[in-house]
Amino acid sequence: MNWTNGQVKQLTNKEAGRVLAQNRKASHDYFIEETVEAGLVLQGTEIKSIRRGKVNIQDAFARIESGEAYLYNMHISTYEQGNRYNHEPLRTRKLLLHQKEINKLGAEAGKPGYALIPLKVYVKNGFAKVLVGLGRGKKMFDKRETLKKQTAEREMARAFRQRQ
Repeated sequence: MNWTNGQVKQLTNKEAGRVLAQNRKASHDYFIEETVEAGLVLQGTEIKSIRRGKVNIQDAFARIESGEAYLYNMHISTYEQGNRYNHEPLRTRKLLLHQKEINKLGAEAGKPGYALIPLKVYVKNGFAKVLVGLGRGKKMFDKRETLKKQTAEREMARAFRQRQ
């Protein structure tokens, strides 16, 4: 599914269970133009660590290489009871997307200033999912402008609540 116009899909509790990791800095550093839900190819103990919330996507990014999508720098902590079957925490993980989505994202992400950023990690119907966004990098003045707008909206909401 694709969402355009900079809208990040709001996940309901029934859809997502709960959000296990969120990249809050992504909306500060990028204009998110499109989002796509992708599955993850995981090894044995990784899903157990993800369900415990031991996942970090702050420095993660995605790339399209040879017709496949990969996720880099996503940290999934080792599972305590995993003993010798544990996984590598920072290994490259494959994203499960339709070929049309891969082609479209690859064409867009190849442009200067664009990147594929994971926004959220959640479990849906027993499967780990990642919400990947196509982001266009913000300049410093864009970041300041966004901060001003958020502050103004917060002040208006606060004044409105006090008025009632």
